[in-house]
Amino acid sequence: MEPADSDGDGELSSRHPTTSVTLSGDDTCIAEARDLAADFLVRAGTDHGVAVSARAMDLTRLVVSELVTNAGRHAPGPLRMELRILDDAVEVTVRDTARVQLLARPVDPRRVGQHGLEIVMAVAQAFQVRLEPNGKAVTARIALADEVRGSGSPLGAP
Repeated sequence: MEPADSDGDGELSSRHPTTSVTLSGDDTCIAEARDLAADFLVRAGTDHGVAVSARAMDLTRLVVSELVTNAGRHAPGPLRMELRILDDAVEVTVRDTARVQLLARPVDPRRVGQHGLEIVMAVAQAFQVRLEPNGKAVTARIALADEVRGSGSPLGAP
């Protein structure tokens, strides 16, 4: 499946490279989403001179995996993944068809599984869930440089 770039001409937009893709929502799309995210970051670096640290590459793949897995498990039908380079970060948004607010569960080291949102919030600079008319959009922002640590603060917060 080919990503559709936001500027509509098949190339990454030069000001803020952006891409989006519709995924099936089943288990097979998780690896596809990770690979698409990695390819996007590589292209942002080679085509647009965006500096992407190895840590940012790894964390982006992790966040994509967690968000796509969560959407696939809890929402029927296909989902949409959008990636966008901001000045010093990559923004990952996954849109699904379940119109319910997501909440991270309380930390419990004895709980097996269901730690995805905890992980995303721990590594992301910012995190947001927006309810939309046909579902929700979950967005995480990951720093492109090594030195910035995640805070999980809401998007738009100072």
